Amino acid sequence: MARYREAKCRLCRREGTKLFLKGDRCFRDTCAVEKRPFPPGQHGKNYRPKTVGYGIQLREKQKVKRIYRMLETQFANCFDTADKMKGITGETLLMLLERRLDNVVFRLGFATSRDLARQLVTHGHVLVNGRKVDIASAQTSTGDVVSLKDKIKKNQQVLDSVATIGGRGGVPAWLELDAEGLKGTVISLPKREDIQMPIDEQLIVELYSK
Repeated sequence: MARYREAKCRLCRREGTKLFLKGDRCFRDTCAVEKRPFPPGQHGKNYRPKTVGYGIQLREKQKVKRIYRMLETQFANCFDTADKMKGITGETLLMLLERRLDNVVFRLGFATSRDLARQLVTHGHVLVNGRKVDIASAQTSTGDVVSLKDKIKKNQQVLDSVATIGGRGGVPAWLELDAEGLKGTVISLPKREDIQMPIDEQLIVELYSK
């Protein structure tokens, strides 16, 4: 499977905001966006773009795609699905992204980043309603119970991640975490207000509507 292998902090600097791709490091003073708040590259410090119209829409799409760690075709397919569903397309898109299994694992605190959460899923460490699911893009539904296999429950990295979930914003209202049992329940579908990242989804809709 194709995936981004370059420096992640460059992505945050390019978008001009924290995308929280490096786990706990993003909450420390060592965060690259804090130390170098300008685009990467030789001329980044003096880069003064005049982004308008299409450029603004493109940057918003790139930002959301990178937050949820998706490739272009994956993201476009997700938008097509949202566009065919009832409701506001932009909000529906974000709800589909939030309900992805790798994102739910991340939001429950089993991993400090979505990349690590995806690794847990694809390596077969995650159970949904007691059954192994190794597809990161699998959609979760209300009532689903997401847990970890017994072997991975003893992993110190997982234990530390759950213990520090409060410092990363805590568990959203649409999820319920059993920290001792290392399992979580989808108690409702996510709502727009559950997403605290600075995202203007309407710009993405306008981009794909061209």
